[in-house]
Amino acid sequence: MTIQLDQLSAWVLAFLWPFVRIAAMLSAMPLIGGRLLPVRVRLVLALALTWVLLPLVGPVPRLDPLSPAAVLVVVNQVLIGAAMGLALQVMFNALVVGGQIIGASMGLGFASVVDPQNGIQVPVVSQLYFLLGALIFLALDGHLTVVELVARSFVSLPVDGRGFDPQQFRALALWGALLFSEGMRLALPVVSVVLLANLALGVATRAAPQLNVFALGFSITLMLGLMAMLLSLGNLGTLFTGMLARTFSMIAALVAA
Repeated sequence: MTIQLDQLSAWVLAFLWPFVRIAAMLSAMPLIGGRLLPVRVRLVLALALTWVLLPLVGPVPRLDPLSPAAVLVVVNQVLIGAAMGLALQVMFNALVVGGQIIGASMGLGFASVVDPQNGIQVPVVSQLYFLLGALIFLALDGHLTVVELVARSFVSLPVDGRGFDPQQFRALALWGALLFSEGMRLALPVVSVVLLANLALGVATRAAPQLNVFALGFSITLMLGLMAMLLSLGNLGTLFTGMLARTFSMIAALVAA
């Protein structure tokens, strides 16, 4: 059996372009795309997913790998994959922002740990919410839903010169507002309790000026904040499930799947 050079090039490109989209998505999405997972593991995972999803890719254009048209196809695949991962990243970072707001209101903003996901210093409250969100994501088979969305994207956005239009880029930019709105929604119960505690301490200070509010205020707000966190954790699953459903709907609309 003889294999011609044109056939070999077509086979390589048929595998390479879907691999670029999947690798970009895995590099941008949370959990898998963080520093906690080695690059080699991510590369092997991208190769395995490409091999599994290859029958769903369909025909790909036969272009010279060094031509401007081929470079445009690669750029489009990177943008599509990175956009899908970025939408998921916004959802998880909303938990981090909510934890930062809670930590700052309780006086735990200085209690920071190194986030292995991003390699930066984050409050311990943010790390707690992020880990709980990751466990809920995996328990609801969110990673399998992501693979399904990637498979559908090859049907709605085949591997060719087409990419996102300006409206899709605008929708992705507006999606970033979820980072602050959902983070504040997550932190609102605890922040409300701490705010009422501070108002009560202010009234108590006016009524009894000899009361050392600086000695008692931190302990009281910390205790009430922790109690409010404990009571609000029961709603975290419902809140995060709704965020997850919105994120998957956003990704499906983004790739028109």
